Amino acid sequence: MAKYKQPPVSQETEDDALAMAKKVQKPGQTKEQTKLVALGIQKGIAEYKKLAKSKQREADKAKNKKAAIIDKNTTSEITDTKSTSSTLPWTLLALSWVGFLSYYFLKQ
Repeated sequence: MAKYKQPPVSQETEDDALAMAKKVQKPGQTKEQTKLVALGIQKGIAEYKKLAKSKQREADKAKNKKAAIIDKNTTSEITDTKSTSSTLPWTLLALSWVGFLSYYFLKQ
């Protein structure tokens, strides 16, 4: 049966876990028992960090999804304004030609 390989733990985490284990050390507790307590604390810290990362990842996904929705809405608003603003120049052009033609025919 294969042994479970634990992910590498940083030296800072090991030091923190050992310091916490020494703080809660009972009188008469051996070094080996203290190391086992420190290993348990390390596992707890690793689990906490894993949960914190997954929460952060979910928050980032939600933020990106919200930003994508906002971008989509602003893009549709921009295309709406383009369609209304593109009719204005054509209308002005048609009116100017009507004005020029009416002036030309009325002058003769």
